[in-house]
Amino acid sequence: MSQDYDLLIAGGGLAGNCLALALQGSGLRLAIVEASTREQQQASPAGDRALALSAGSVAMLESLGLWQGIRHAATPIESIHVSDQGYFGKTRLSAAAEQVPALGYVITARDIEGHVAESVRQVGIELLSPVRVTGLASGPDEMNVGLKWANEATTATARLLVGADGGSSSVRKLLEIGQTTYDYGQTALVTTVKSSLPNRNTAYERFTASGPLALLPVGRKHSAVVWTRTRADAEALMAGGEAEFLDELQQCFGYRLGALELTAPRRAFPLSLIRAEQMVSGRAVIIGNAVHQLHPVAGQGFNLGLRDVVVLADRLIERHRRGLDPGASEFLQEYAEARRKDHDRTILFTDRVVRIFSNDWAPVTAARNIGLTLLDHLPTAKRLLARHAMGFAETLPFLGKNGERHY
Repeated sequence: MSQDYDLLIAGGGLAGNCLALALQGSGLRLAIVEASTREQQQASPAGDRALALSAGSVAMLESLGLWQGIRHAATPIESIHVSDQGYFGKTRLSAAAEQVPALGYVITARDIEGHVAESVRQVGIELLSPVRVTGLASGPDEMNVGLKWANEATTATARLLVGADGGSSSVRKLLEIGQTTYDYGQTALVTTVKSSLPNRNTAYERFTASGPLALLPVGRKHSAVVWTRTRADAEALMAGGEAEFLDELQQCFGYRLGALELTAPRRAFPLSLIRAEQMVSGRAVIIGNAVHQLHPVAGQGFNLGLRDVVVLADRLIERHRRGLDPGASEFLQEYAEARRKDHDRTILFTDRVVRIFSNDWAPVTAARNIGLTLLDHLPTAKRLLARHAMGFAETLPFLGKNGERHY
């Protein structure tokens, strides 16, 4: 095993693997360090969750050569229906109106994670697994990284360390980077249902007093459910039987898709807004969920993380082409500053949606219903919302009209 790298990527999940693939062929000496075995990753309950890929993310996956291999497993979103339970306000977005094939796609995390991991294996990127990062020491020219197998410890050096190891990031903790956390007091209940009526590739977002309910198409009559409830409600729903759970879900969603039946286990995930206080420390930078964890209401978490990956990859490739140090402080600070605007906007948008649409105070309820109704009749505002949903609110200069990458 080589012990000297230009770049070490801690984390062999979506963010880390996508970054490695984006840098494939760049000439950078790199490796991925992953604490879990592939079997452990595949068995994780988190693999059941549905990811909403924005059209912008699909363009980025195409540019990385990944989309062709997972397109068959993804369901296109051709329309989005937004409503408020018990009130008149609603709005609709459609791919036809935006003159695009789809507003986005829905895919299970396991499908995309499996394909990306296999792509890493096929191109021969060095993977150290199962290996944990146990210590870090940033010097003037390199980062010393302590690594541990089951009963063996060693040290590797890298000019740059990227922490892409998720919400419980070991790299972030070892760098002593703090976090700002806001607990929403909500839990996401996740499952899959089959409906008696076809969903017509429509994603439904229904807002209720206890939180939003999303049904995302994953087949002609199957939809992934992301149902946000208060902690107490969620505990009661998980403690009860499937029949009681389904009855409550049916009442909350209504009968737009006819009768619903469960086709997957129910899982529960507590919800918080978590953001790292900084992205850079010494010769290390953190990306993806290691930096930000969002409420799933707007489906922006993975899409935001993928933008972190591609922007960093393009900047690293250009820097390496010019023969410059990939771990230089000014370079990493410029990257962090470049990403901050996108982070601020996306996090603020998601947080406001949660707060406005999880509130049953009468003046707020009236205002949001008037807003939804007006939005449905204002083409310009509607188009802006559609572009945000498609992931095009942030201009991505490295993508051309057909998704090709520009350096």
